[in-house]
Amino acid sequence: MKQQFGLIGYPLGHSFSMNYFTQKFTQGHIDAEYVNYEVPTITELPTIIESQTILKGLNVTIPYKEQVIQYLDALDPHTAGRLNAVNVIKIIRDNGQYKLIGYNTDIIGFTNSIQPLLKPSHQKALVLGTGGASKAIFQGLKDLHLIPTRVSRTKKEGCLTYNELTPEIMSTHTVIVNCTPLGTYPNVTHCADIPYQQVTPNHLLYDLVYNPEETLFLQKGRKQGAITKNGLEMLRLQAEASWTIWQEKQEF
Repeated sequence: MKQQFGLIGYPLGHSFSMNYFTQKFTQGHIDAEYVNYEVPTITELPTIIESQTILKGLNVTIPYKEQVIQYLDALDPHTAGRLNAVNVIKIIRDNGQYKLIGYNTDIIGFTNSIQPLLKPSHQKALVLGTGGASKAIFQGLKDLHLIPTRVSRTKKEGCLTYNELTPEIMSTHTVIVNCTPLGTYPNVTHCADIPYQQVTPNHLLYDLVYNPEETLFLQKGRKQGAITKNGLEMLRLQAEASWTIWQEKQEF
């Protein structure tokens, strides 16, 4: 029986997930399809679940990683429960009824991607942005025994603002992770407003954005001699973790 999986978010534009899973299904001779659900409000989720009866799982992206929680029956305590943010939904169906379980694969995707690049000198990190993705990055850095600090455009409790990034902070926080959508195609001339002149070869700049392959944030870091990496491998690792979750047997 044909199965369906998909991505819910707004706007979606270029979808890594659709391309990845469509190729996976074709190469693996899997009777399944992957559909983008670009909806302007998360209130449309129940209608999608109820009308698409072969839908078995969803990935969740901006801006619904937190908004979607109100529609779920449970959160996986080891992932989504820790973060209060969801990027994977498993749909369990039985005789016309369904349950929605929320997971988060951001941590495992991020930590497995960045860990090989870390050096003993990488002790503190700046996490640019305060959205749903930043929660996973913040926790992932802590799991890797770094000390993360969030950076926000506006003053918030526990966060620095971009204006507060002094030379001292930049010299001690040698890992910088962009969790904002700044620089994403087609807005490739945008980047986070950090003092790039303070970036050194001791720094590691990691961008969750993968399209374009090298964002302006990464370009500026590379020109200062920093190690740089985009979010493509993280997405691949997340996708495989999503597939594992969807394939696990679970009673209603």
